[in-house]
Amino acid sequence: MISPVSLGNRIVVIGVTGSGKTTLAGQLSHRLDLPHIELDALHWEENWTPVPKNRFRQKVQAALAGEYWVVDGNYSKVRDLIWPRAQTLIWLDYSLSFILWRQISRGLRRIVTREKLWNNNRETWRKFFSRDSLILWAIKTHPRRRREIPQLLKQAEHAHLQTIHLRSAKETEEWLARLAR
Repeated sequence: MISPVSLGNRIVVIGVTGSGKTTLAGQLSHRLDLPHIELDALHWEENWTPVPKNRFRQKVQAALAGEYWVVDGNYSKVRDLIWPRAQTLIWLDYSLSFILWRQISRGLRRIVTREKLWNNNRETWRKFFSRDSLILWAIKTHPRRRREIPQLLKQAEHAHLQTIHLRSAKETEEWLARLAR
């Protein structure tokens, strides 16, 4: 069992889109009383316009200035800023079928409720069925992440990271319940 103390004060949560990174990071932030940094909120401007890379890196660097945080996201263009400072990496490594189910249900809910996301962005029917859809992104990145993450974690510069590899939502719920004790 991993106690909150052993998680450290700087935690990064990674996983394929739709895996629940933001939800878990928010829960950890609340339970451990650590600031939550959501990379998507720093990356997306209005009308789904990505922040230029240099500006994104500056925003992330400023957000990481403190000694305490929980970050969620997979942006490789800022990994070199986050992973060296993180103490714990939590990898949500769920099955593609589960992620697609979650992605579809979440996307539909957001479209129907017109839920506002970062910087007034909303998911739309057009985006849901486009070549840029999060569903297609999950399909494309899932196998790549499963290959890439273990290789990254074997690198010497990441040896300091305590890694928690969670393979299902049930395993994550059970881990979080133990953490709460």
